[in-house]
Amino acid sequence: MALRLPPYQPLPAPRPGGELLEVPIAQLRPTQLCVGIAEVRSRLRDFGAEDARERHSYLNSKPVPLVRGGDGTMWMVDRHHRLRALIEIEPGASACGYVVLELESSQPEQALEALHRRGWLYLYDGRGLGPLPPSALPKQLTGLQDDPYRSLVWKLKQEGVIAPAPLIPFHEFRWGAWLRSRPLPPFSSQQLEPALSRARTLALSRAAAHLAGWKGAP
Repeated sequence: MALRLPPYQPLPAPRPGGELLEVPIAQLRPTQLCVGIAEVRSRLRDFGAEDARERHSYLNSKPVPLVRGGDGTMWMVDRHHRLRALIEIEPGASACGYVVLELESSQPEQALEALHRRGWLYLYDGRGLGPLPPSALPKQLTGLQDDPYRSLVWKLKQEGVIAPAPLIPFHEFRWGAWLRSRPLPPFSSQQLEPALSRARTLALSRAAAHLAGWKGAP
């Protein structure tokens, strides 16, 4: 059965010349329960081949959309994979971000409810079970689970089968939720190959035309 992801508001894009904040990654609160470990490992290899200056330049070009609570707490609404990889190399690293929403409340429950109303929380675990309560979200990136379907969608994007849609929150998870409703051979984030051929066919089929990033048959 397909996951019933809520409606969403698109994420605001960074304003040209707008202020960017530098925030320690360890202080950012996730808005999802899981990641695709295959993508994290790929980004880990990329970061490992760069020096600190190159990493900073890259992060500055990919700012993190942030929601700031009344007490200064920062929730990240995207970029979980690249920052999860970066803290493995540099636990004290900072990220560049821009504020997409300011909240008056300093109560985490009210802040998470405001995010939930906008469709800016992904509350399914690595097995696709949920939605879980917002209180189930980990406090730090290191607490994220692995979702092999998210890894599979990352691979399809790498191959150009699915187009990016950067302002749609949890775009890849929406694809992963749809693929979960289709029969696929057993696979894992470490072994995507058994499911790739079938997943490519499904992603290019007319049945996926309602999903953002659908490219159709070549």
